[in-house]
Amino acid sequence: MVDDVIEELRNNQNKAIEAFKRDLSRVRTGRANLAILEPVRVQYYGSRAPLNQVASLSIPEARLIVIKPWEKSMLPEIEKAINTAEIGLTPQSDGEVVRLPIPALTEERRKELTRQCRKMAEAAKVSIRNHRREANDMLKELEKDKEISEDDKKRGLERTQKETDKAVASIDEILEKKEKEILEI
Repeated sequence: MVDDVIEELRNNQNKAIEAFKRDLSRVRTGRANLAILEPVRVQYYGSRAPLNQVASLSIPEARLIVIKPWEKSMLPEIEKAINTAEIGLTPQSDGEVVRLPIPALTEERRKELTRQCRKMAEAAKVSIRNHRREANDMLKELEKDKEISEDDKKRGLERTQKETDKAVASIDEILEKKEKEILEI
């Protein structure tokens, strides 16, 4: 019984960590990263398609993304989609491909991005702690219903705390890496 509760806690906390990683990948650093193009949707034969479904995306240099549409007629639509997505990048087209130069971040912008990442990390930690509270409540309910002993409940509560500490440490580690990436010039 206790193992089931701990396993569910671990799964929920891992989902929170993965969501945090996904959110962080969308934060623009000074380097080219295809994740910043995820919100871009291109009008394609009457529907809105993700950019990677209408063009090949590549990163030939650290600060440049090159978008090569599969159909040249899509170039204006791709440029329009990038501009309306408000990702903070200006497309440059030469008739064949669209280039997205990634400008260097100012010191002020780096600090702002770092603050934004810290807020995301705090939200992830709150989610992890909420999962811990749910697991603790389940353990207390099991003891109340006489399905587990008080000793089992105490051991279970200790294990939920250990799992939570591990998950929070993981969030801190991921955040630290991202902050280094942002502050790197």
